[in-house]
Amino acid sequence: MKKSFQILSLILFLAFSPLGFAAEVNINTADAKTIAKNLKGVGLKKAQAIVVYRKKNGPFKSIESLAKVKGIGFKTVEKNRASISIAMVKKK
Repeated sequence: MKKSFQILSLILFLAFSPLGFAAEVNINTADAKTIAKNLKGVGLKKAQAIVVYRKKNGPFKSIESLAKVKGIGFKTVEKNRASISIAMVKKK
């Protein structure tokens, strides 16, 4: 009983901890608030710049192309690579 309580405590800690895993974010579909919430070093202002860039230039074709957005550098891209998706969503 004690061991199962410890495991449950660990799971809850990781789930609600800032050390928990960040969700993957699709930079071709996410809104600025979602981008800011899920990418390290990207606040709302930079996230809004990502959305504006995407609307002006079309969807990102690679994760690296995110660095073309003013205020987003290659270090930020690399730091967040595992959390970034560029999956294209088919329009109906």
